[in-house]
Amino acid sequence: MSELFELYQKLGNEGYGDAIGKIAPYFSTITPKFNKLAPGSCEIVIPNTTAVHNHIGTVHAIAICNGAELVAGVTTDVSIPDTHRWIPVGMTVEYLAKAKTDITVRVAEHQIDWTTVGEVVVPVEAFDSQGIKVFTAQIRMLLGKK
Repeated sequence: MSELFELYQKLGNEGYGDAIGKIAPYFSTITPKFNKLAPGSCEIVIPNTTAVHNHIGTVHAIAICNGAELVAGVTTDVSIPDTHRWIPVGMTVEYLAKAKTDITVRVAEHQIDWTTVGEVVVPVEAFDSQGIKVFTAQIRMLLGKK
């Protein structure tokens, strides 16, 4: 079992975002609040605070990219076999609407073969508090044997 998943099971949603921020400090800049983490899926909320705002007072696109890489990364980590390792190698994003509220970022429902050796695409989507999709991403992960 993934060490990150063991940590999630120990800390639960409440403490996991802070722990991830200590492991990978850049993720703490979005103050992620975890709603769910399981093999094949993850969902977080990025609170709408001034710390993540851009010059027009909305959630900065790169803050949402940070959340997208976080959910894709931990989903990959808890989903691949213990014999594998991973690294992100690319991200394609689309900004669909202004992000004016808390933003929910999640791995989109999709069938991924986590036993692959090579590249897989982890789809991510983000929604505002009214359920409007504000962002999508395709995050390419390189999976390999340890």
